[in-house]
Amino acid sequence: MLNVPSQSFPAPRSQQRVASGGRSKVPLKQGRSLMDWIRLTKSGKDLTGLKGRLIEVTEEELKKHNKKDDCWICIRGFVYNVSPYMEYHPGGEDELMRAAGSDGTELFDQVHRWVNYESMLKECLVGRMAIKPTVLKDYREEEKKVLNGMLPKSQVTDTLAKEGPSYPSYDWFQTDSLVTIAIYTKQKDINLDSIIVDHQNDSFRAETIIKDCLYLIHIGLSHEVQEDFSVRVVESVGKIEIVLKKKENTSWDFLGHPLKNHNSLIPRKDTGLYYRKCQLISKEDVTHDTRLFCLMLPPSTHLQVPIGQHVYLKLSVTGTEIVKPYTPVSGSLLAEFKEPVLPNNKYIYFLIKIYPTGLFTSELDRLQIGDFVSVSSPEGNFKISKFQELEELFLLAAGTGFTPMVKILNYALTDIPSLRKVKLMFFNKTEDDIIWRSQLEKLAFKDKRQDGRLGTAPVCSSQQDQHRRRVISAFPTEIPGSSRWDWLYSGCSPWRVGRSMVGCCLTRHAQVVGTSQGKP
Repeated sequence: MLNVPSQSFPAPRSQQRVASGGRSKVPLKQGRSLMDWIRLTKSGKDLTGLKGRLIEVTEEELKKHNKKDDCWICIRGFVYNVSPYMEYHPGGEDELMRAAGSDGTELFDQVHRWVNYESMLKECLVGRMAIKPTVLKDYREEEKKVLNGMLPKSQVTDTLAKEGPSYPSYDWFQTDSLVTIAIYTKQKDINLDSIIVDHQNDSFRAETIIKDCLYLIHIGLSHEVQEDFSVRVVESVGKIEIVLKKKENTSWDFLGHPLKNHNSLIPRKDTGLYYRKCQLISKEDVTHDTRLFCLMLPPSTHLQVPIGQHVYLKLSVTGTEIVKPYTPVSGSLLAEFKEPVLPNNKYIYFLIKIYPTGLFTSELDRLQIGDFVSVSSPEGNFKISKFQELEELFLLAAGTGFTPMVKILNYALTDIPSLRKVKLMFFNKTEDDIIWRSQLEKLAFKDKRQDGRLGTAPVCSSQQDQHRRRVISAFPTEIPGSSRWDWLYSGCSPWRVGRSMVGCCLTRHAQVVGTSQGKP
């Protein structure tokens, strides 16, 4: 029998522990669901108490509104009257009151930065915070000063200057038909996962992930370019080249004009989520209530989600934007199970459980082939590179908590030469709920014929206790609390075993490398 001590699960400072401490839900009264809140915002009722007026709010005025029946909160310079929302907040009234009468931006970012508060609270908008007038920068002059792409020190915080990575820079050059933007990260652990590129019309945006920071190139291009482009990475020197194709073979005098936060190095925790619209290409049943969705990225986007990280999907439901986090998966456990194999740099797959009464998943399931879903840039600090020295890997998953394990399992069996043993224990309610059951069986059979590293154990709550004990007894019993193992959390699931949230992986002879959320 597995002995999971409470002090070991979740691990200290893990994303699961932070989430459980900062996002604990409270029972809501009947008639206080998200759909009920959306209906209230559409009812025409005055939720601000200002009869439709927008005002400028001073700090002194904001501080006065700090009670449950009169609660104003500032988020990113906008002030909202959240009193009407108190009873609808899944985290409870006390959580909202932590920011009453003050700037709640930092608290909001810590707990649920991904929530689209602008849409959720648009009918509660009181106005803007009053600010002192400032002199606008002459961005054309600034662009001249950074012609070679060197980052002005004014755009780097003191903390980053002292502790962050070396200043990145960029440059550009051209031929008759091409424009190449070169980004010099001055880091050697850069790969294609580290760069995200989007360009629409004349707007060009490139995000480079450098440790815990994001280096942003954001430019309004001086001339038109074609949709398709290429990205190359020279890992040995940390150089990224983005090659754009000109629409007309003319010489450019300058690359373009700077847009918001151009040429900035920003802590990732301080950056907002950027979305692009992706087209639904296919949708197929995996179990009776779980679907495999395939989304196609725009041709003008380069995005590869690192293993163990997640993105946010955004849909408009009755005029309100709803956002949910999900961990992308592969199109199958191994390429041979799905033909033809679509390139992973243009397509993203999601295994999503559909809840009949769920607001978001029901809307997602109603989408037709060809419809669009907004997908964010990746988030998470899980580092798959730390797996390279593994000898043994033990995966625990429950229900759709299996989603973060898909790419980890694939990677472990194909890219870790030191790995001697992989164990997967997969918890579900019934055998009909097991995701990709036949593929798991084929994968285990194939591996057994080759080197026998993989062991799988589906455990169902509908099974007899004797059978469950027999399956579990085949797996390590000393896992948690033992110095021989470290915990590596890669996902979470609402399905519980006892009081422990299941969706993690354990490794022998490895360090804790980070976390990522897997959301059903």
